[in-house]
Amino acid sequence: SRPARGSSGKMAAPMSRGSRGPEPGAAPYGNFPNYSRFHPPEGRVSLLPRGLLRPLFPAATRPLLGLDVGCNSGELSVALYQHLVGLQESNSSPEPPGAGRELNLLCCDIDPELIRRAQQSSPFPASISFASLDIMDSGAREPFLSSYLERFGRSSFDIGFCMSVTMWIHLNHGDGGLLEFLALLASLCTFLLVEPQPWKCYRAAARRLRRLGRDDFEHFRSLRINGDMAESVTRILTQECAMELVRSFGSTSWDRSLLLFKSTSARPEGSD
Repeated sequence: SRPARGSSGKMAAPMSRGSRGPEPGAAPYGNFPNYSRFHPPEGRVSLLPRGLLRPLFPAATRPLLGLDVGCNSGELSVALYQHLVGLQESNSSPEPPGAGRELNLLCCDIDPELIRRAQQSSPFPASISFASLDIMDSGAREPFLSSYLERFGRSSFDIGFCMSVTMWIHLNHGDGGLLEFLALLASLCTFLLVEPQPWKCYRAAARRLRRLGRDDFEHFRSLRINGDMAESVTRILTQECAMELVRSFGSTSWDRSLLLFKSTSARPEGSD
């Protein structure tokens, strides 16, 4: 949960090097060092059918490409990979032969330290790539993503994951930033799995910053897109980004909806 920084390109809230690390909520982009401890991956992947990629792409003859934006230190990315390609936990190490023939997953996060941790702990180095990237910095994003896609002879990703990221984009880049971000993902991905944070999380994030004596989020008080964020994200993607809602997989224990969208633009499987 977690890309997005200001145009200066500087990270706010530097990581504490103490043994305890920064307290949850101290990271203004959601780049919490121990995120998966207080929001475990199982709470999300358990809502999704195991092996979901096969029915979504029944005619796939090449490896599918996935993009996970705001991957933090990678625990959820790995859990999604295992679950969606139908691997059992016990098969996770060593990497099953040929696993990368089914799905290659590119995971990015704004925080280089979290990415370093993800790279060190990944059980699937041949199938899952981790990279430090500010997805809202078009100057860095466009050459990086183009280069990755070209390696596979592709111009887009088959599936994108945006798990508890929309709030951080929204708080740091405003309504315009959220619209730009969702339009970007819709243009890059045939399917898109989104887990929007509800509005109560925005208020909680703002309260935490104030309690820590930090400046408020620049855009928080001026956001016109507010209230039911799952509904807002759905409306934006379906009305403005040429996507349709395929399925809602229910809500996590944190009251976050898991929503699967599909591009309505003509993008036949295997065409690129």
